[in-house]
Amino acid sequence: MSTVEQHLTPDDVLAMPDGDRYELIDGELKDLNVSQESSWVAGEIYRRLANFVMDGQLGWVFPEGTSYQCFPDDPLKFRRADTSFIVRDRLPEGPTGMGHTPIAPDLAVEVVSPHDSHYDVTEKVADYLNAGVRLVWVVTPVTRTVMVHRHDALSSPRHLTVEDDLTGDDVLPRFSCRVADLFPPQAETSTS
Repeated sequence: MSTVEQHLTPDDVLAMPDGDRYELIDGELKDLNVSQESSWVAGEIYRRLANFVMDGQLGWVFPEGTSYQCFPDDPLKFRRADTSFIVRDRLPEGPTGMGHTPIAPDLAVEVVSPHDSHYDVTEKVADYLNAGVRLVWVVTPVTRTVMVHRHDALSSPRHLTVEDDLTGDDVLPRFSCRVADLFPPQAETSTS
């Protein structure tokens, strides 16, 4: 007796009661690794971006879990950004659609969880850049760093530490915050 491997579709995942926990890669479910700290950091980034974008009515900021089905190399693939932004002109009616977002965000933020592999994060960044995402921030709470990837960059990604400012470049001009402010305050250790 032979078994036929069944590949899921994005609509299949939407119909699942716990479908918001997954991405779909090559027809297979990919469980999202989350932690309390990575979720907090994603929420802090969302809050800062939403406040900035709302003041200038620049577009739409989406929280953790928004799914994007915008990958030309695999039309059935979808990814979930931890936070994302789409310029108002590209989504003039606002976030009214149902299901997966069919256009690439202008900014995608990936907050690395303790169980995320380097390979998976690198692959996700490549998927976003190949789909036309203009700016990708990879935020790593354990090292308190941010790697900034640009779609049009000819050089390596920029590595930012807690001493640096994170900016929105030309995607979100005038947005800026200290990298240190994206992470929970560290407890002071006494040396007595």
